Amino acid sequence: MLNAIKINLSRQEIIGAVKAMKKRERESFLEELLAATSPEYIESIKDARADYKAGRVKTHDEVFGH
Repeated sequence: MLNAIKINLSRQEIIGAVKAMKKRERESFLEELLAATSPEYIESIKDARADYKAGRVKTHDEVFGH
């Protein structure tokens, strides 16, 4: 089992830390957070990858008509 250290942080402290991250770091952190807390998110990624491999994709123009 992993050793854990409990740290009490307020929501505002966490928000401030995330806002202070560089854009790329913030995007990576948020994606990892979603993956760690949402089985539906992971399943949607698996589904999207399967659709892509099977050729079930549309171009931007096909979807939005631009």
